Amino acid sequence: MGFQSQIEEALQELENAGLRRSPPQISGPQGREIQLNGRAVLCFCSNNYLGLADHPDIAAAAQLAAQDEGAGSGASRLISGTMDAHVEAEAALAAYAGMESAVLFSSGYAANIGTIQALLGPGDAVFSDALNHASLIDGCRLSRAQVHVYQHRDTEHLASLLESERPKARRALIVSDSLFSMDGDLAPLGSLSELATRHAAGLMIDEAHALGVLGPEGRGLAAEQGVRPDILVGTLGKSFGVAGAFVAASSDMASLLRNRARSFVYSTAPPPPLLRAAMAALPLVRDAEARRSALMANASRLRVELRALGLEVPEGVGPIIPVLIGENAHTMRLSAGLLERGVFVQGIRPPTVAPGSARLRLTAMATHRSEDIDKAIEAFAVTIERVQGDE
Repeated sequence: MGFQSQIEEALQELENAGLRRSPPQISGPQGREIQLNGRAVLCFCSNNYLGLADHPDIAAAAQLAAQDEGAGSGASRLISGTMDAHVEAEAALAAYAGMESAVLFSSGYAANIGTIQALLGPGDAVFSDALNHASLIDGCRLSRAQVHVYQHRDTEHLASLLESERPKARRALIVSDSLFSMDGDLAPLGSLSELATRHAAGLMIDEAHALGVLGPEGRGLAAEQGVRPDILVGTLGKSFGVAGAFVAASSDMASLLRNRARSFVYSTAPPPPLLRAAMAALPLVRDAEARRSALMANASRLRVELRALGLEVPEGVGPIIPVLIGENAHTMRLSAGLLERGVFVQGIRPPTVAPGSARLRLTAMATHRSEDIDKAIEAFAVTIERVQGDE
C-alpha cells in the first residue's frame, strides 16, 4: 500500500470511529454572534470569555503598531534581536502576574512544552494531573524526565507519589492547570503549593483559562488563593482576545528559558502588532470587573437551566460548562442539531477527553445577553427531544 493510500486509510479510521474533524469557516470577527458558513449564529464555544476579541481599542493598537513597527519580527529573538514591543510587553505581563520576569511565546502550547523541556531532563521527575491540557502532557513527555501522573485533583495520590518517587530524582516539578479546560473545575493550588515546598519540588501552574476570569484584577486562581507558583503560564488568546502566551517566573528562571526552551529559541518571535494589541487589552482585562460579573452570572444561569433539562452538568466555577453525553456520534448529532437552531456548541471527543466521556463544551461570555441564553436553552430542549426521537 502506497503512502497516500495509508493516509486515506487513517482518515477513514477516524471517520468510522466518529472522530474526524472539519473546522467550520467563520467570516468577520469573533463575538457573541458570528458568521459561520455564511450564517449568523450565537457562539457558545469560544474562549473569548470577556468578549474583547473584537474590541476597537485592541484592533486600533494592532493597526498602529503594524504601521510604526512593521508586521513581522524577522526571526527568533536570539537571531534578529528583541524588539521594544517584546521588552515592554514582558515587563507589563510580569508586573500583572506579580512575578520578577516574563518570557513571551507564540502560543500556550509552545510555552508549556518549551518550559517543561527546558527545566527537566533525564534523572528528573515531573508530577502531572491526569486531566492536564495536552500541551502540559506533551511537555512532560518531551522533557525525558520520569513522568508520574496523579489522579485528577487528588492530592493524597500526589503526596504518595512524591513520597516514593521524589527521593529518586534530581529535580522535581509539579504541573497543573488551574481552571481545567474540559471539565471547568479548579485545581487545589494551596495543597499543591504545600506539597511542592515539603518535597523541594517546583510548582508550575497553567492559568490559561483562569487569567482574566478569576482573582483580583483577573490575575488568576493563584492570585485568588494567595498561592505563588514558581512558574505561572498565561495565554493571551482567551480573555485578552488576541493570541500568544507568556511564562512568568523569577529572573533566573526567565533567563534559563530564553537559553534552553526550544520553542522560544527556534521560533520566530511574536510580531509587534500582536504585542501592542495585547498591551491594549491588559488594562481592559485588569479593570473588567463588570465584565467578570456578567460572565459569572451567565455561566451560573447556563449551569442551572441545563441541569433543569435533565442534562449532566458537573459542578464547576467559571465560564467552562461541560454537558456530559458519553457516546461520540450522539454528541455530534446534538451539536449539529443545536447549530441548525442557530446555536454553535462544539462536541468534544477523544483524544481531547477520555473514551466514553464525549461532551458538549459550552462557554459563557461576558457579552452574552439574556435573550441569547434563552435561545440556547430553548435550542437544547428542542434538540434533545428530536435527537432522542430519531434514535
